[in-house]
Amino acid sequence: MTTTLARIIISVSDLDRALALYRDVLRLSVNTLTPPIARLQTDGPSVEVMLHERLPTPGDAGVAPSFAVDDVDAATSEAVAAGAIVLDAPTDQPWGERQSVLRDPDGHVICLVAATRPR
Repeated sequence: MTTTLARIIISVSDLDRALALYRDVLRLSVNTLTPPIARLQTDGPSVEVMLHERLPTPGDAGVAPSFAVDDVDAATSEAVAAGAIVLDAPTDQPWGERQSVLRDPDGHVICLVAATRPR
């Protein structure tokens, strides 16, 4: 038996505001947009990210999806312009990634990551 990740569902208070981050900054492709739901898709190993407009209940101890981006620093700046708040600035991590940790406009924790070059 093989298990794969089918989707991540993120509750958002304002679908248009959420799309400004997840579609416009993170460049996720929109498959369908039928409010109150937007179904987006990642590149590479494809995973659906579903934005569901409903009362969000964010928490630091919950699930924090990591999105692979080309440039963590640039994506972090764009995310802030889209309403995200930086919790941890872009930093090279010992496990071989550059990572920033953000709180999206609804309070959910997300990570932006990119592989770093071996030293």
